[in-house]
Order: sequence, then C-alpha cells, then structure tokens
Amino acid sequence: MTKRTKTMSTGLVVTLCILMILVTTGVTTFLVLKETYKGSSVAYSNQLIKDLPKKGLNRTIAGFFYSDEEIKAIQNGIDETDVIIKTREEVSPDGIEIHALKGSTYQAYMMIVSNPEDLMVAVNPYLDSGAPGPSLEEYIEMYDGIAGINAGGFEDANGKGNGGQAWGIVISEGELVSGYPTEYGPVIGINEENQLIVGDMSAQQALDWGVRDAVTFGPIFINQFKNVFSSSRLAGLNPRTAIGQREDGTFLLLVMDGRQPLSFGALYPDIIKIMQDFGAMTAANLDGGNSTVMVYEGETINSTVSIYGARNLPTAFVVKAGE
Repeated sequence: MTKRTKTMSTGLVVTLCILMILVTTGVTTFLVLKETYKGSSVAYSNQLIKDLPKKGLNRTIAGFFYSDEEIKAIQNGIDETDVIIKTREEVSPDGIEIHALKGSTYQAYMMIVSNPEDLMVAVNPYLDSGAPGPSLEEYIEMYDGIAGINAGGFEDANGKGNGGQAWGIVISEGELVSGYPTEYGPVIGINEENQLIVGDMSAQQALDWGVRDAVTFGPIFINQFKNVFSSSRLAGLNPRTAIGQREDGTFLLLVMDGRQPLSFGALYPDIIKIMQDFGAMTAANLDGGNSTVMVYEGETINSTVSIYGARNLPTAFVVKAGE
C-alpha cells in the first residue's frame, strides 16, 4: 500500500468515526429531547409545554414533537378527559358513579354519590388518645360502607402520623368529639338535612346550625355557587382530596394523584374548575398529600403515594351501602 493510499484510508476511517459520533450524538440528543418534551413523564412534559414562551429555542424544539394546535390545547388546559369507570347502573342500588379525569399535570377520580343520606363522617373511636386511627378500608368495614375518601387533617410529623390526633374541630352524630366549643376554624360538615356546610365558624356555631358530622381543613372553594377562594393562598402541585355538593344534594368526592411521573399533582384552581364543571354548589379542600385515597368495594381507585402503606386516619367520609 502506497503512502498516499494509506493516508486516504486513514482519512476515510477518521471521517467515518466523526460521522458515527455526529449521528450518535444527534440520535441521543433527539431521544433526550423527545423524552423531555413528550416522554414517559407526561405530567412533566405537559407542564413544560404550558410554560413555553411564544418564541425562542424551546418553542422551536417543541414544534418537532407537537403541532401548534396540540401546544395550544395543553396551554389552554383543554386536554382533560372524562371517562366513566363505574356507573350507577353497575353499582345499583348504591347510586355511585366514578369518573376518571385527566389534566395537564394530574390524574383524578370523581365519585358521584347520588343518595346524600348515604354519606357520613367516620371517626377514630380512640381519637386524641394517642391510639392509631383505622385505615380508610377499615373505616368502610367498621361503618358497613361501600366506598369512601380521607377527610380531615391530623398531626403528621415526618409523614409518620398515626391518625390519633386530629386537627381542630371534629363532630360526629351531633357531638363534639375533638376540639372545644369556642375553637374557630374552617369547618367542612354535613347537617341533619344532608347538606354540605362549609365556612369559618366555631364548633358551637356548627352545633347550633345543626351540623351532625364535621372535620377541619380547607380552604373553602365554593359557597352557594360563588368562588370564594383567595388566589393569595395558592399552593404547589400536590395530591389533593376535596368534597362538593350539587344543588340537588348529590355529593361530589374528588381525589387527584400527585408526586408521580404520570401525575405531578393539582393546584387549587384545578379543583375549583372540576367542581364547577360537575355542578358543585358548595366545595372545599380536604387533607391531601400522602393521605389522599379513594376506595370503592375494597379496591383503592387512585394511586396513593404514602411510602408506609395504607395510612391511619383520624376521620374519613364513608358512603354507606345502599339498603
């Protein structure tokens, strides 16, 4: 082989190596960008698209993976889907319907309870004694129920609370079982007419107004169809639990997954919008985070995030089994 031929051969090898490096780098970059903008972490990708500027490099890159219409849809928050996964007919005569919902940063489940007299607050029988509270599944079994969600807040240092000490006011069957009569705070309760009562009040006021079951949490979102939420109280994306009621008495029980690759979580305005879409006359926020859970017929409907398994709770909203 001549010197010239050897030089040409060496040059060809170098060129091929450079091309291979460029192709590999290009493919790797493309895959990284695709995973970032339209990958397995749907919640992250959707949040990235929602935050895109109108112009710039990031907008240009997004254009490789989304059409302008898709970008607008995500940014306008109209990518929600509503799929009925349990209908009244399927669970008759319990009058329950469960909807699976999806937003740009969350997956959620709405349980519609058409018989308002079926909903009650279940309470840890050893509340404030230090003894652990039951799990939601145990509450449902204790109260001969069919479904439920978590309810009020509790002392939860380092996420290891045992549901033994509730926050604020707890009323059960017309009796104040936690807190004291003059204690004042956001009350979420049900009166003798099976109406959802929400608002800041003392325990004694709640009792005087005929509240039979109540817990303490918040904020309050909707009262008499009016959005009463203060935007100054915005919090980040998290798992959420909320309760609402329509004018006809139908209860709306909502859980929203969070802190997961497919569901970062929800903001308070997300809850308000869903409640309004479902016709809520009244709605309020319940304890969320690691406590967010919905159970129906022994099955956990949502994806919980507690690393310690089923949580011990001080209170729960339980749907009694239909007669």
